[in-house]
Amino acid sequence: MDVFEYSSQTDGEDASKCPRLKKRKRKVRVQKMVCDRNCGLIAGAVIGAVLAVFGGILMPVGDLLIEKTIKKEVVLEEGTIAFKNWVKTGTEVYRQIWIFDVQNPEEVAVNSSKIKVKQRGPYTYRVRYLAKEIIKQDSETHTVSFNQHKGAIFEPSLSIGTENDTFTILNLAVAAAPHLYPSRFIQLILNAFVKSSKSSMFQKRTVKELLWGYTDPFLNAVPYPISTTVGVFFPYNNTADGVYKVFTGKDNISKVAIIDTYKGKKTFSYWPSYCDMINGTDAASFPPFIEKTRVLQFFSSDICRSMYAVFGAEINLKGIPVYRFILPSMVFASPLQNPDNHCFCTEKTISKNCTLYGVLDIGKCKGGKLNPEIAKTIEGLNPNEEEHSTYLDVEPITGFTLRAAKRLQINMLVKPAKNIEALKNLKQNYIVPILWINETGTLGDKKAEMFRHQVTEKINLLGLVEMISLSVGVVMFITFIISYCTCRSKKVN
Repeated sequence: MDVFEYSSQTDGEDASKCPRLKKRKRKVRVQKMVCDRNCGLIAGAVIGAVLAVFGGILMPVGDLLIEKTIKKEVVLEEGTIAFKNWVKTGTEVYRQIWIFDVQNPEEVAVNSSKIKVKQRGPYTYRVRYLAKEIIKQDSETHTVSFNQHKGAIFEPSLSIGTENDTFTILNLAVAAAPHLYPSRFIQLILNAFVKSSKSSMFQKRTVKELLWGYTDPFLNAVPYPISTTVGVFFPYNNTADGVYKVFTGKDNISKVAIIDTYKGKKTFSYWPSYCDMINGTDAASFPPFIEKTRVLQFFSSDICRSMYAVFGAEINLKGIPVYRFILPSMVFASPLQNPDNHCFCTEKTISKNCTLYGVLDIGKCKGGKLNPEIAKTIEGLNPNEEEHSTYLDVEPITGFTLRAAKRLQINMLVKPAKNIEALKNLKQNYIVPILWINETGTLGDKKAEMFRHQVTEKINLLGLVEMISLSVGVVMFITFIISYCTCRSKKVN
């Protein structure tokens, strides 16, 4: 009995203690849950901070990695991506030609009437498809010398007609005679050959003859050892432009592709003073990391001078962001508009005493934009800024030119010449348009895909990782810190 009573008493005490024990256990569990939650919030904030720091560090580190890779691959030496594409470009370059067909040759020659022309074209040729001929690579001066071989392949599918289409055009040899031989005595002699060859101010020629050369009957009649072949681009096929010597950029990436000498000289030997300088690259590429504020200088042997281009717009070319650089109007401005161009004015007649915009002496070279003043003696010219402007689309990180358009018009000055019968009835000077050229080159689809894969997509991916890491990290850090502070505040209350 005593034992029973003792046992009952013990059970009663345990029963009284049970609620307190359960409450204590619940409190322990709650505290453990609060601790786990706080620890989780702190851990989340730490992870967010690490991601944010990683994204922040990745930005300069990634930029340095890109810069290091680009500097290595744009150097013009064997084994680099730039050298492979520089020697033989994958860009298809087409030269479209529109010829000015003279509609009233007799009226002009006899009555000195306004010349009426009709523009016909395009006649399209594939050009610049031959690989560069590497002559010498100099590791001491960090230069490479090369020739750019020339060739032109007619593209019937991209042309309005055939190379045998006939036009009425200016007689180039007869028109040039008074310029080359201003002496009255010599002109009288030349006039005899002009008459005996039955040459006149205008002639009929095929596209092929006009562009690539024909035997001129007037020159062929001259009994002296002179060249008798005349053509706007003669000689062209099987010739080479050069020798160019350019910097490889191995020692200084800011000099890559910049021309050191052309045909062994640092000047062109055409223009006086600084206008004769050979500046910049050949426009196929430029030093990398191009900013919008940079002025791109380049040299064109087609018009025998250096030029420059300024930023015009951002363009997307086949999924690749590029900067479009355009030639500003001041490049071809008259000395009245741009005094720096005074040394390009070497012919007072053509430029009307250096007051016309956009004209270069054809005796030196050919090119420029068409001035409205020229059109006063010509009917049928329709200059259009959009169709006739020159531009370069340059990928700013690598400096590669991925698309370019070069437009120029070839004209010829014709003066009255009393001693040459074919020109004696002229009462004014004429700047006669012969043809205009639209030479364009665009990165091919295959090359564009390769460029996107090797350059654009990798840079975009790196930028995306940087932004995601930084953004997610900052959001996580702020969110978890705010949550932690909120929980702490509730616990205190």
